[in-house]
Amino acid sequence: MNGIFGVVSKGDCTEILFYGTDYHSHLGTEYGGIAVLGGDFVRQIHNISQTQFKSKFYEDCKRMKGNKGIGVISALDEQPIYLNSRFGPFCIVTNGLIENVEELAARLLKKGISFSEVSKEVVNATELIAKLINQGKDLINGIEKMFDAIDGSCSLLLLNRDGMYAARDRFGYTPLVIGKREDAWAVTSETSAFPNIGFETVKHLQPGEIILINEEGMQERRPGGDINQICAFLWIYTGFPASSYEGINVEMVRERCGRYLARRDKDIEVDVVSGIPDSGTTHGLGYAMECGKPYRRPLVKYTPGYGRSYTPPSQETRDLIARMKLIPIKEIIEGNRIVVCEDSIVRGTQLKNFTIKKLWSDGAREVHVRPACPPLMFPCRFNLSTRSIHELAARRAIRALEGKDLENVSEYIDESSEKYKEMVDWIAKDLEVTTLRYQMIDDMVKAIRLPRDKLCLYCWNGECPKGGLP
Repeated sequence: MNGIFGVVSKGDCTEILFYGTDYHSHLGTEYGGIAVLGGDFVRQIHNISQTQFKSKFYEDCKRMKGNKGIGVISALDEQPIYLNSRFGPFCIVTNGLIENVEELAARLLKKGISFSEVSKEVVNATELIAKLINQGKDLINGIEKMFDAIDGSCSLLLLNRDGMYAARDRFGYTPLVIGKREDAWAVTSETSAFPNIGFETVKHLQPGEIILINEEGMQERRPGGDINQICAFLWIYTGFPASSYEGINVEMVRERCGRYLARRDKDIEVDVVSGIPDSGTTHGLGYAMECGKPYRRPLVKYTPGYGRSYTPPSQETRDLIARMKLIPIKEIIEGNRIVVCEDSIVRGTQLKNFTIKKLWSDGAREVHVRPACPPLMFPCRFNLSTRSIHELAARRAIRALEGKDLENVSEYIDESSEKYKEMVDWIAKDLEVTTLRYQMIDDMVKAIRLPRDKLCLYCWNGECPKGGLP
């Protein structure tokens, strides 16, 4: 997943842009980029896979001047993209996932439109979005046509002489939020970027809504649509604890998730409740609040050096981070029956090899794993996460139980079925844990406190929103 941030200010915007973009560093792991518009565009992109955004861009920001700017923390593509279009020059940053990139790129190539940002023979998705927009009658029409053309999702910020355009994905999978302070307007993926730089949230963009922000203020250029299908995983894992989506805070949702997990655990006795840092921490706190057992930290994260092991693109990098970032505390682990709350089980290999093994090695008496969401059954089609069905722990279990891959996994999704129980038992044995219980999908929805039809639950049940992908 990417994080995007933009600002329009009365004076120079570079310091606001620098800190606002940096507050998205928990989302992407590969590239950071900023573009500022003053007398002309100034753009800078750096690889941040081995270093922090702040250290890479600190010197750049001293020479970048202008009152409008956009920034991105990207999990895959180099951004922002600059395009000298028929509507005039603009810079653009995006957040989302385009499934039909190759098809759309081939269509544009046939029209004689070339691509310059190609890495490993793959077209840069943000450049593709920019060139799709350029096919419209004007920028607004171009964004609308782009929404119609893509399979997947795309929220974006586009900067030109008019100001900063912000467009939220037409089904609302990813959020965009408007903030204001006395001397500036800002747009962010994460509301946690606002408090420390003095912004108050004034508006959550509706799905498909397009706004323009400039020196005259905020203007709606296209109203939002009726369908809202925001990604539920934002609250469970992806989002920063201080952020809110649709006005609902991440930390509070995770506490409620932990409470629901504890309410279904009436048949086990434990000594210690824990959460795998960072996102599992609050799920564990909620569990401890509900069951009355002490919350302790048998595993602590070495925060200064290691980020998330879920987002890096290569398995080798994910495994390295997973192995190195969590340090066990033997004095808390030894002899104790431990509940381990985790945000999710994706592949399961890191949880087994680099978390659970550390607990057993340091003398845990029992290890009970409690993921805060149901088993992941389908790779995300709307943002960058798991890209193969074969990676998912639940699908490996089904393959082992059935002797083949199944197209129809409805019985395994049904939490009351015998097939579901067999699948969970298989995963528990594979992980080598005392017990494993997943969050029920209804409990997860209740913890988020949005109507079920306002949430994207695709990765758990394979269901797309009305009007979404087939």
